Amino acid sequence: MPINFHDKRNRMTYTTRTADVSWLSLIKEHAGIAGKEIVDIGCGGGIYTKALASSGAAHVTGVDFSNEMLQGAARHCENLSNVTLQQGNAYNSGLPDHTFDIVLERALIHHLHNLDSCFQEAKRILKPSGGVFIIQDRTPEDCLMPGDENHIRGYFFEKYPKWIDMERSRRHEAAEVQRSLDSNGFVILKTVQLWETRYVHQDMAALNSDLAQRTGRSILHELTDHELGELIVFINSKLKNRADDAIIEKDSWTLWIAVTK
Repeated sequence: MPINFHDKRNRMTYTTRTADVSWLSLIKEHAGIAGKEIVDIGCGGGIYTKALASSGAAHVTGVDFSNEMLQGAARHCENLSNVTLQQGNAYNSGLPDHTFDIVLERALIHHLHNLDSCFQEAKRILKPSGGVFIIQDRTPEDCLMPGDENHIRGYFFEKYPKWIDMERSRRHEAAEVQRSLDSNGFVILKTVQLWETRYVHQDMAALNSDLAQRTGRSILHELTDHELGELIVFINSKLKNRADDAIIEKDSWTLWIAVTK
């Protein structure tokens, strides 16, 4: 069944990674971080909230609809005085008008059906002059790239092709995102594809453990324990020559960097 973000057993599932340096470099290049007021909507366990707050942001507000996710984020971001966490959602963040230099929505919009309402809320809380809206998500094309020693996710769909239609149905096409941004008062400055390092696994055993725990992978909650075990065996067969080597796991993402018209 789908992941339950309100289940305390999943509280820490999105707290076990750190943001990759390539991601931080891209944000610094296109939006800047130093001295900025930033909001991370759909912050989950606070991985990117923490990264931004630790990289010179004046203040980062993490917003999530799940109190359990926020409790995980609080533990992940403890001792950071420039972080605030609050419950809200992409349609109603509960934040004041025209306050933020940057609104980040990472791995969020594939959970949403109404992009227009989401983007209207982002525009409301952004500063009207100079505010930057950053959306990061996977398009269907990002998700369905073939698996290899880096793109582990690609093997999920090779093993379970029944997932392909499900994944297409919940992902927004790039053109759809672009149309909604345009119709809600944004201009896209740049669209970027990023191969972001998700995690460096010490060896195959470490990858297997990560998969078995479904760590930070909502899609794996669609599998029974037996099906998950079969997937792990399948991935091991694909990477049998890498059993003792470090595995640098990467995912393909699309980022839209926009400002208000």
